[in-house]
Amino acid sequence: MIGWQYLCSTKHMKNLYLIKTHFTVFLLLTSCCVVSAQIGLLSRDTKIHQILYFNPEVFPDIEEIKEPTYSAFFSALSDQLSSSKNNKLLRVDYNIPYDDAETKLISEFCENNNAQYAVVPKVKYFKVGFGKYVFSNQVIVSMKIYSSTGELLAETSYDTYRKNGRLLGSAENSIKIGTTGALKNINKILRKKYRSTANASTEFDIFPENQFSYN
Repeated sequence: MIGWQYLCSTKHMKNLYLIKTHFTVFLLLTSCCVVSAQIGLLSRDTKIHQILYFNPEVFPDIEEIKEPTYSAFFSALSDQLSSSKNNKLLRVDYNIPYDDAETKLISEFCENNNAQYAVVPKVKYFKVGFGKYVFSNQVIVSMKIYSSTGELLAETSYDTYRKNGRLLGSAENSIKIGTTGALKNINKILRKKYRSTANASTEFDIFPENQFSYN
């Protein structure tokens, strides 16, 4: 008799366990579906801007300094844009002349990469002394930003010496400072230029808002 009651009790417990297990699995599946749906809605509501960045034109045109310049420039971009959830940096290993950019070519790059904007940069080193080119540790970082149709939206430059009056430090650090300063200037220009449009606060916040002040 005791054995039969024990078996019945054990069987009853197994059934309860199976019911609880199935119910738990159902809740998990339901939760996953709800979360997936919410993520899908957020993805549709949040506009992700793809921004192309070409290699910066380097002045003077000396081959030995190009790669270190590219490295410092894109390192600064990555540092500044890493916190942005609405923008994706796309590096294009291609050189476009800063003062003579082909807008049709820029538009084609944007179309092929599904990008909304393109940035053409330039890094100019200062010359010190006479005769052979001897580099200063200060630079001017310039940027032009274009729409996907090739329209020039804004242009700016950041002179690390005039802005900071720094004589010490490395050229690499100056490039990073200049890149950050140029990004900040671009944001200010775009905000002022398009503030009258309905979507200016979102459409032209193409760099992380928490990094910079627009005042």
